[in-house]
Amino acid sequence: MRKAYFDHIAATPLHPEALQAMLPYLGEIYGNPQSLHSAGQQALAAVDEAREEVAGLIGAGREEIYFTASGSEANNLAIKGLAQAYQAKGKHIVVSAIEHLSVLNPVKSLEKLGFSSTTVPVDGTGLIDPADVEKAIRKDTILVSVMTANSEVGTVEPVAEIARVCRARNVLFHTDAVAAAGSIPLNVRDLDVDALSLAGDQFYGPKGSAALFLKKGTRIVPLVEGGIQEGGRRAGTENVAAIVGLGKAAAIARAGMEARTARAIPLRDLLIEELLRRVDHVVLTGHQTRRLPHHASFCIEFVEGEGMLLFLDMQGISASSGSACTSKALKASHVLLAMGLDHALAQGSLVFSLIDGMGREDVEYLLDAFPPVIERLRKMSPLYTRYLKERNDALQR
Repeated sequence: MRKAYFDHIAATPLHPEALQAMLPYLGEIYGNPQSLHSAGQQALAAVDEAREEVAGLIGAGREEIYFTASGSEANNLAIKGLAQAYQAKGKHIVVSAIEHLSVLNPVKSLEKLGFSSTTVPVDGTGLIDPADVEKAIRKDTILVSVMTANSEVGTVEPVAEIARVCRARNVLFHTDAVAAAGSIPLNVRDLDVDALSLAGDQFYGPKGSAALFLKKGTRIVPLVEGGIQEGGRRAGTENVAAIVGLGKAAAIARAGMEARTARAIPLRDLLIEELLRRVDHVVLTGHQTRRLPHHASFCIEFVEGEGMLLFLDMQGISASSGSACTSKALKASHVLLAMGLDHALAQGSLVFSLIDGMGREDVEYLLDAFPPVIERLRKMSPLYTRYLKERNDALQR
């Protein structure tokens, strides 16, 4: 059976060069980077080199990169750590309605400790208006967190404009760039952000590798306390192999981003145009043009995401329904509901994300396989049966 992997947003395959770079640190080079002997210093040199490469991907200084084990951990460190470090100035936080749960849930936890928050809405394409962020900022606001791009609908947010609003009001700004880093150009100096989260498994690095950019001079309270690793901001023996893989993946992503984007956009646009043409009652979700280059997302009326995923998998096609963190919960996506989609339609969400190396033939395979899957599911759908009956009744009047 032919295989076609359209689930880049859940995880990318490990790049062969990243794997090769990691192997020595899974075997013969096993020293602790904090040790003073030569074996430890060899591991430390590898960590330092990776830190330089990750910094280069986003235009940061190497001393501003702090390694974590996931994008969720980086988000938690940013939200909780910055809020607690600056709580003497105020206890109000601003977030958007479509943030990842690793941002929204830490904010809820902070509210139990006396903090408060304001949620900024989005429009029907998932776009955040910087003016709404400005309205939400109060005298006691200390932190704003708005993602760079949304993994469920692909919309790229006006981060630089929001950062300017925060700078004018002397408020810290964090952006969750997990879905964007390595896929679109990012420069923390141009964006003027105080903190940025990224994860290696989104750009062909290993799972369990991620980082938080923290602007030099910005204070933060660590989540994990104990040792002096990561400048005292994250205790624990470094996962040298994962860090090395992250560094190599960052270097590869930086060097090949323009070419990957040029290959991805025509395939993404073909997928969007043809799927909307070949299947009726389909809604494109996310912004038409301000979207990630490899991302196409839809809501299919009268069917549920889980059924589509299972039937597509039988055809060798891997896709996603909502975020990887919420799809198994079988709940309507909070992102889609925030965009104004009704609950029933949001249950039919489907996300296709291309990985490098895919070609037109992969997209055509998906486009040929998809209509029969939807036709079969709709035949089993009481919602579709009711729709047909109501339509026929209306025609006979």
